[in-house]
Amino acid sequence: MKQDMILVLDLGSEENPRLAREIRALGVYSEIYPHDITLDEVKALPNVKGIILNGGPNRVVDGEEIDVSEEIYHCDIPVLMADHRGDDPWPEDPEARRKALSDFVFGLCGAEANWNMDNFIADQVELIRRQVGDKKVLLALSGGVDSSVVAALLIKAIGKQLTCVHVNHGLLRKGEPEQVIQVFRHEMDANLIYVDAADRFLVRLAGISDPEQKRKIIGEEFIRVFEEEARKLEGISFLGQGTIYPDIIESGTKTVKAVKSHHNVGGLPKDLGFQLVEPLKMLFKDEVRECGKALGLPDSMVYRQPFPGPGLGVRCLGAITRDRLEAVRESDAILREEFAKNGLAGKVWQYFTVVPDIKSVGVRDGKRADEWPVILRAVNTVDAMTATVEDVPFALLQHITQRITSEVKGVNRVLYDLTPKPTGTIEWVGMISEARKSLI
Repeated sequence: MKQDMILVLDLGSEENPRLAREIRALGVYSEIYPHDITLDEVKALPNVKGIILNGGPNRVVDGEEIDVSEEIYHCDIPVLMADHRGDDPWPEDPEARRKALSDFVFGLCGAEANWNMDNFIADQVELIRRQVGDKKVLLALSGGVDSSVVAALLIKAIGKQLTCVHVNHGLLRKGEPEQVIQVFRHEMDANLIYVDAADRFLVRLAGISDPEQKRKIIGEEFIRVFEEEARKLEGISFLGQGTIYPDIIESGTKTVKAVKSHHNVGGLPKDLGFQLVEPLKMLFKDEVRECGKALGLPDSMVYRQPFPGPGLGVRCLGAITRDRLEAVRESDAILREEFAKNGLAGKVWQYFTVVPDIKSVGVRDGKRADEWPVILRAVNTVDAMTATVEDVPFALLQHITQRITSEVKGVNRVLYDLTPKPTGTIEWVGMISEARKSLI
């Protein structure tokens, strides 16, 4: 079933994702497009019922105020102006916003509330089958939410035509490789290839402290391992990928500067020879989880902690050593265990530990001990575009501190990161490789 659609045209607002999500919350599909889209391009899109011109502080580009074409203003599709500059402000009150959108979407545009996961899944299954035909698809399966949902959707659409490759680069969380094998090979009956490349990655990373160099090494080595496995297979024409909408939005538009370059936005290496299958690329993160639930994935998979492609390499700051990497892994396991025990596992969106390459003086067994600090991070977000810090009870922080400093070798200090996004990002270090963009 083809959903009705409301277009959000970007006239310099940073509120585009929020507005699109609010429209989807009404049960009507919405997408964001640049301001210079032509009327012919608009009419080529399916079931466009209305257009919202979303103005904002970035509307002036190179000294000139940008606008849509005159033909869009005078077309036969209803047009609404939502301004976030203060001149003609869009209401901030949630109920007022909802009423204004509802009046426009349902009253003026006559759109139907036919955007839901069952329809989305049915459409994507049809599109995947049409795109793939009788050919085979290869998926780099990290075990995270995005790749898990892509795997489930591809399995529903093409079954055994899908082959999943799980590369253990030695930077995974405690027990993670075993969990991936259990869930995907034994519970989901996927064609799963498991590659233990931990030593290979850690040897190459030895002594490298610069984040840019580390990310390139991780990315290049991942590509090499993945290519080696791909060459062993026959008849692979497509590469499945867990690109989601925030990845595309955060990578920048003509009026909004890029927050960061995402690993899965920008295309494949030219010599890899696969076409992309990206069935989740128009979903926000919470919608991806909703899709996973509708596909029958277990909560342990759907609500799994977000995890960056370079893994604990993002959280072991400075040169990665095996002992400090183990400190990250063990402290992270303690944090996750304590959050689960205290009812925070399902409440907090993402929580993890970071171990920087510095030491501070402490006391252990009555003697001076120069050891590492562990930084705790716990944040909440809906779409990963902004994030707030979880107010963890102080007594629990004290208990976690006691456990980490007594159970994790080489750690004598624990700190709690209170910085929201912005000004901070969710992770401490971004390690996204150009070479890995299309594979993680």
